[in-house]
Amino acid sequence: MNFIDIEDYKAVVDSRTLDVINQSDPENLKRAERYAIEEMKGYLRAAEPSKTGIAPYDVNATFSTTGPGRNSQLVMYACDIALYHLIAWLPQRIGFEIREIRYKRAIDWLESVQAGEVILDIPLIEVEQESNIHIKWGSWDKSKNDY
Repeated sequence: MNFIDIEDYKAVVDSRTLDVINQSDPENLKRAERYAIEEMKGYLRAAEPSKTGIAPYDVNATFSTTGPGRNSQLVMYACDIALYHLIAWLPQRIGFEIREIRYKRAIDWLESVQAGEVILDIPLIEVEQESNIHIKWGSWDKSKNDY
């Protein structure tokens, strides 16, 4: 199963429009979904843990989740980005304006996540903490600068 289901698109586009955009070829849709998810992973991987105060996001675990356990906002924006890529392939770019607006909104949101302004409820990368931290301290021998 994939991160995005065909049912998820119904929140952002009607089924007839999706069929026209999809050009009746499910492979086009799957390809666009892969592009969208990889684009989103790039933003989520680069989220700054220092600003958010949390560990980096585990994008592999996040996008391998299926069903109701997925983050709804990520699903919606993944659909928007995938549809934007599908529209770009069409010769006449039917409905391109609304798709471009929604794509830009998704990218703006991802940039906010990346900057630490938005915190997502998705899996984090497990960071192991060392129990025995060794710190080297000291200084050089005192220099004698008497001539």
